[in-house]
Amino acid sequence: MSFYDVLSEKRNAVPTPENVVDENGKCHFGTFDKEFPKMDFLKAKRPTALPDLFNKAKLTLWEAAEINFGEVVLLTAVCDMALFGTSLTVLYDTKTKKCACWQEMLFPNSKAVIAPNLLGGARTYSKGKKVNVSFLNEFENGKATVSGCASDREAGEIEYRVRLTRVSKPSVVMIPFGENRPLYSQKDLFAAEGYIDWNGKRYHADGATAIIDDHRGYYPRHAHYDWVTTMGKREIDGEERYFGFNLTRNQSIDQDDYNENLIWFDGDSTLLTPVTFEHETETLWHVTDEHGMVDLRFDIGDEFLMALNIGVVVIDYHITFGSLSGYVCDPEGKKYLLDGMNGVGEDKTLVF
Repeated sequence: MSFYDVLSEKRNAVPTPENVVDENGKCHFGTFDKEFPKMDFLKAKRPTALPDLFNKAKLTLWEAAEINFGEVVLLTAVCDMALFGTSLTVLYDTKTKKCACWQEMLFPNSKAVIAPNLLGGARTYSKGKKVNVSFLNEFENGKATVSGCASDREAGEIEYRVRLTRVSKPSVVMIPFGENRPLYSQKDLFAAEGYIDWNGKRYHADGATAIIDDHRGYYPRHAHYDWVTTMGKREIDGEERYFGFNLTRNQSIDQDDYNENLIWFDGDSTLLTPVTFEHETETLWHVTDEHGMVDLRFDIGDEFLMALNIGVVVIDYHITFGSLSGYVCDPEGKKYLLDGMNGVGEDKTLVF
């Protein structure tokens, strides 16, 4: 079965403009073929119901990485939410199905420094006391470096340095949450080299894979999204190849034309249709689409929960780790079985 008829033509990547907004403050929405050199989100005209002078207070920025070492899966991130920042590192042990977590809230938010773009060695980093995270971005060469260290009385000590080399086409999207309300996301699949030291044990990146997620935009006051991803290698046509997917359901005003669902392969990628998430239990998600391209289950082993309620800001943020089963299909109808692959997900609700 071919799925080309149910894939919107607007999901095909087009040449990337110089800036995420034009000279009139209008955002460029769609799917693009490479990085934006300029990301002047503060120049967007009326992205929210508030006057433009409040743009900085409503803009959320972050850069994150998910790195699959096989035995362990690492998620690390720096986030700037305007009122405050955070640096976060979570390590999931796939054998024990337990997470070790390190988080530091950063006040003021200037301690969370987000790179102006992903080019030319631009850096994202946190300036914390307990959790330090750094990204060195050289995406024009298909390269990046992720490093950091953290200590916590319960989780112990972690230190890591991983050098990444892109192995697939990037996913670069600008999704409208309103008439001129953008949500930008770039995600890339990488081969990883390096190490993680956790409480005296060193894990080497032997065949490791990674995804970097650069994310910026104006979320609605009441926001929610679900997300699940995987990265690794699978035997495809008798050959071990890089493989990954990204599946998200957010508040896009047109799910068919504007989403970020796709499969990554060595040097290529293919599109997927919009999906829905059913949380069958607290630890089992079912992700499907309307056409049969996606049917997978995510069996959650453990999670990191960030819960915050300070009146004007509410965060209910679950970062989940576990194993996958089921399949995704490419547009030609070929199935790729996911059974046993490591999965990383998010179930995030915000009032901001």
